[in-house]
Amino acid sequence: MSVLLTAAPPAESEPAGRPRRRFRPALREDLAGYAFLTPWLVGFFGITLLPMLGSLLLSFTNYSGSFRTVRWVGLENYRRMFVEDPAYWGSVRVTLLYVGISVPVMLAFALLIASLLNRGIRALGLYRTIFYVPSLLGGSVAIAVLWRFVWGETGLINAVLGWFGLFPGSWIGNPDTALITIMVLNVWTFGSPMIIFLAGLRQVPAELYEAAAIDGAGRWARFASITLPSISPVVLFNGVLAVIGGFQAFTQVYVVSGGSGGPAGSTLFYTLLLYQRAFTELRFGYASAMAWTLLIVIAAVTAAIFASGRFWVYYGDEA
Repeated sequence: MSVLLTAAPPAESEPAGRPRRRFRPALREDLAGYAFLTPWLVGFFGITLLPMLGSLLLSFTNYSGSFRTVRWVGLENYRRMFVEDPAYWGSVRVTLLYVGISVPVMLAFALLIASLLNRGIRALGLYRTIFYVPSLLGGSVAIAVLWRFVWGETGLINAVLGWFGLFPGSWIGNPDTALITIMVLNVWTFGSPMIIFLAGLRQVPAELYEAAAIDGAGRWARFASITLPSISPVVLFNGVLAVIGGFQAFTQVYVVSGGSGGPAGSTLFYTLLLYQRAFTELRFGYASAMAWTLLIVIAAVTAAIFASGRFWVYYGDEA
């Protein structure tokens, strides 16, 4: 009796040179992540990047709202901006004054309030909320309208000064004080950096203050030698955000000055002049050149701030 042994048929092998494609688990996770990022990517390219590149092209043209008459002018818009526009350098001066004065004062005031709140007072959450509210409302049109009333000729400030026999007139209508009112409004919105400063102060080890007190260091010495170096990364972060926001300030000055930048150009911010050139005079090519110049300046100032950080910013892993 013979036993017939039949061999199993050989498994089908993949053709040589054509490996079978399989999705790895990591690749599947990457595809899922990109799928969730699709709305953001569409918004970034469709709403941010492509319009930015379009404005860059427009900055080299005389575009005024109609593509029928558009003409390539090269660097002519930039030349007119730096040489021929009498209001341009005035707006630069006003903007630099605003950023150079109001931003440091606002940051110092925010750090002061954060230091007071860091002492462990009662109802800390309530105080943080009260101080943070102006940051939420400071950029709104309603607060800007209220600011006109407060600093106007018959406003709240003059009403209080009138009790002491003082009546300086309209603060907003005076070229010498109009910009100051905008600066005060910016300082008033100190809540956001204050919250960040407070979070940084809470991370400073209490042992450092105790050791410094034992060594006889006073309050100001402890602040300068321990507090400021410990929160220097937070100072850098708040400073960069405040400077960028200062260069882009628009809503407050537009409402307070009525869109004119007056009186006598004392509140003619760079962004307000850009708005006037674009939507009042319909010089979109020229306004695009102004916008890209502002972008380059903000990028340069931000890079300079970060570069200076190597001399005064200290991180936890440094000796």
